[in-house]
Amino acid sequence: MMKLAVVEVKLLTREPGAIFALLIPLFILVAFGTSIEPGDTVLLPMALAIAVGLVGLYLLPTTLATYRERGILRRMSTTPVRPANLLAVQVVLQLVLALATCALLIAVAGTVLDARLPTAVGPVAVTFLLGTGAMFAVGLLIAALARNGRTANGVGVLLYFPMAYLAGLMQPASQMPQLLARIGEYTPLGAFRQGMHQVWADTTPSPVLLGVLAAYAVMISAVAARFFRWE
Repeated sequence: MMKLAVVEVKLLTREPGAIFALLIPLFILVAFGTSIEPGDTVLLPMALAIAVGLVGLYLLPTTLATYRERGILRRMSTTPVRPANLLAVQVVLQLVLALATCALLIAVAGTVLDARLPTAVGPVAVTFLLGTGAMFAVGLLIAALARNGRTANGVGVLLYFPMAYLAGLMQPASQMPQLLARIGEYTPLGAFRQGMHQVWADTTPSPVLLGVLAAYAVMISAVAARFFRWE
């Protein structure tokens, strides 16, 4: 298992998508961060949601679908290393990538841009893990249904932009039509962005939003597991 993890880490560091998932939210944070006021609680949660969304909807499903397309999962089923181990390692590595990206964003925002950082670590951790779980669940479902890596990539991109719009990542929710803004609150990315905004302002995250994220994580993961194909 450890040898497998080492190999997957090396492959991940060579993956252009990993660099993309790191640099895009960092660029957005720096580009717009020059115009925020000290103590801002909006931009950084948005950048964190963008980072997790890119990893969950783009990198995770593309990698797993590509492995199945190339027959890697099928060949591993004949070795002592089961395909499920590779799946677990990939999910953990993508989670580490998301955490590392978000840590970099927080460091830049707190030290360079003077953005506000939350004082309560617990609510931040809970909201982040539930939101990441929901986004990864969607990514796993894409990987389960996509025929190949290219299809998974395309579906992930097609899902990301509407979800990002509804979540208020492309346009402030206050400037969106009321119906769309309301719908966006209950999408995986929208609930995640709003929950992170609440904890960044040191307010208690809405139990409804946390429940929505938990429901997405559990239910979509169950569907993904039901339809996931090893070959």
